[in-house]
Amino acid sequence: MKKFLIVAAMLATALFGTSVAGQAAMLEAKIDVSSQIMTVRYGLEVYRWTVSTARPGYFTPRGTYRPQRTARMWYSKKYHMSPMPYSVFFHGGYAIHGTGAVRQLGRPASHGCVRLHTANAATFYSMVREAGFGNTRIVVTN
Repeated sequence: MKKFLIVAAMLATALFGTSVAGQAAMLEAKIDVSSQIMTVRYGLEVYRWTVSTARPGYFTPRGTYRPQRTARMWYSKKYHMSPMPYSVFFHGGYAIHGTGAVRQLGRPASHGCVRLHTANAATFYSMVREAGFGNTRIVVTN
């Protein structure tokens, strides 16, 4: 009986992919630069948040990334010690982070980072810390 259960579990995994528990641990953030929307999928939860990416003269890198580091509060040495609450760095100095400039969300306004409402940044930051860097994927597209 025990051997049958092991074989059945292996067969189910082969047919249906990863386990439900494994799927629940995956976190994916898709940033659509053209619409200025970030869609986050974490298990069965889905969030859609308005963001601001790079304004003219600056660039938000496109591609697929994993988080490199996080900081509950970071201050940009490059941009006059600007606060970057709940930062999730994904490509060198580029991060997804909160902003106080919420009136600019929904249009390009940053130096290249992905800005979002600080409450949403805190939620995303917590999800990344819970899921882990290896189970988090950040996709930035046009």
